[in-house]
Amino acid sequence: MNSLLKLSRLIDAVSRMVGKGIIWLILAAVLISAINAIMRKAFNVGSNAYLEIQWYLFAAVFLLGAGQAFMQNAHVRVDVVANMLSRRTRTYIDIGGILIFLLPLCYLLISLSWPVVYGAYESGEMSTNSGGLIRWPVYALVPLSFALLALQAVSELIKRVAFLTGKGPDPLESGGHEPDAHHPDTSATTANEAGK
Repeated sequence: MNSLLKLSRLIDAVSRMVGKGIIWLILAAVLISAINAIMRKAFNVGSNAYLEIQWYLFAAVFLLGAGQAFMQNAHVRVDVVANMLSRRTRTYIDIGGILIFLLPLCYLLISLSWPVVYGAYESGEMSTNSGGLIRWPVYALVPLSFALLALQAVSELIKRVAFLTGKGPDPLESGGHEPDAHHPDTSATTANEAGK
């Protein structure tokens, strides 16, 4: 289990790194939008490429951030129902959801989207808008993002099994993080929580 927890921490580090990177994509989208608006209003000069790069950046933020959102437990839950269940039951439901729904969905979307990316790259597909951009980079975000989400799903699966076996904190309580010096009470209650 220790080697699996190390793998989980490595995957979490990748998700955190991607999450920090997409912050800069948001800044880039805001700056490009502002520059495009100023150029259009002040100099009557517009560009479809500027509009499309904003769309590409938004897509990148939304898609590439899915793994970190999963790690931080920021995805939608039906809290009214979840709060009535024990921690162990919620953990079993999460494990079932990851194995039955999330991982197969990631595999399906990667396998269906990759031929589209490859076809667009081979053909040099361009936007139909005048001055638009090539399309394969934005298409490539789909398989890449679902690969990152699948990796994070593996990490979350490891953390939930560790919790059930008493070797890790409740990932729903700790936001998916290992206990550390800043949260000493988390490690002390891990074994007790696993039994609830």
